Amino acid sequence: MADDLNALRAALPEGRVVTDPDIVEAYSRDHAEAVAPPGRARCLVSARDTGEVAATMRWATQHGVPVVPRGGGTGLAGGAAAVDGCVILSLARMNAIRELDPADEMAVAEAGVLNADLDRAAAAHGLMYAPDPSSYEISTIGGNLATNAGGLRCVKYGVTRDAVLGLEVVLADGRVLRTGRRTVKGVAGYDLTSLFVGSEGTLGVITSATLRLRPRPSEPPATVAASFPSFGAAARAVTAILQARLQPSLLELLDRVTLRAIDDWKHLGFGDAQALLIAQDDTDDAAHRRAEAMRQICTEHGALLAEVSDSEAQARQLLDIRRLAGLATERLGAMLVEDVCVPRSRLPDMVERIERAAARHGVLIATVAHAGDGNLHPVFVFDRQADVPPGVWAAADEVFRAALDLGGTLTGEHGVGVIKRRWLAAELGEDSMAVHRAIKAALDPAGILNPGKAI
Repeated sequence: MADDLNALRAALPEGRVVTDPDIVEAYSRDHAEAVAPPGRARCLVSARDTGEVAATMRWATQHGVPVVPRGGGTGLAGGAAAVDGCVILSLARMNAIRELDPADEMAVAEAGVLNADLDRAAAAHGLMYAPDPSSYEISTIGGNLATNAGGLRCVKYGVTRDAVLGLEVVLADGRVLRTGRRTVKGVAGYDLTSLFVGSEGTLGVITSATLRLRPRPSEPPATVAASFPSFGAAARAVTAILQARLQPSLLELLDRVTLRAIDDWKHLGFGDAQALLIAQDDTDDAAHRRAEAMRQICTEHGALLAEVSDSEAQARQLLDIRRLAGLATERLGAMLVEDVCVPRSRLPDMVERIERAAARHGVLIATVAHAGDGNLHPVFVFDRQADVPPGVWAAADEVFRAALDLGGTLTGEHGVGVIKRRWLAAELGEDSMAVHRAIKAALDPAGILNPGKAI
């Protein structure tokens, strides 16, 4: 192993290869550590440019060493967890916005650029980078691309894949592949860009992306907050808002367990509310007619209280409640954070199935949802000091199968990672799994790229 690493050190600038056990250990895990514990990596490579990534992959192919690509480590499915004997390839230092072109409304960003930093850079030109996962301040573009991340605004603007024009990808053998284009339209060849987006580092290492920017709304959004006597009632209000074609730019739902966790921490006074719906309209409408229509629908569906924000500061405070959900729930114990998605019309049914699974298995489940997409995040909470209890896995199994029964999917944005591999064939079927394996074998014949993940 020492000789192997000496060859790797010789291929890279001094200091790129790190073997300090404390540093390597810190880079070995993502946010799913409680349910997807990492293996023991042999070293960390902290790459600074595409050439260094390519050199690392050439060395790894030559020596048959697995490579686990890593961005900000914010993943929730174990996709960035180290495997025994691997090299952790961190792209966090590749954090340059190589280009930002306001005329063509596009940017070229390296994999280590933080999502929020790209959005702030675009804002200086009256533009925005639309995908905004809840971890936007700490998650990287590369990680967002690897999982095809969504976010709060995707109900109107789409997920990460919808913002990608092209990619720079280092293949398993060190070749540098450039996919896609800089134009709005283009159909030459297979859509390799979409193939790599969402592939969770199993087909290649994404080093940069050409990304579509959008005009930033000229006025602050109007925000609607409505509390409900049940999660099901709130879910039915969501369905009504979507059927009214009001095109909200954000439509988020928090359940009773989540609200209590936030209240215990921040003392916001949610009272008897069993669910909270937060919606936004970012159209240039000074009268906030769409926001008012959403408020009225909430009232008609039994809201205890429904209000439209009267200032930008109040709108920001309401949105902050949604962004507190994960941190507040984390205070309750260890978490298995899940990510099922169903057709939007089946959202009320999926809510009921989650509640039944929690009751049947005696498991505490806190659910938040990108409700406008039918994307629910049931968070299974358990004792921090214990392994994942069998009841949690049993409840999770019931939730996953319920999503498939309702015509949905196992994951809307977090990816399969380690956690959901055992259920994947139930969604895709054996023919599809065979095609997946054939693609993997063609691009990574030695199986060194993020082994044991995704498929």
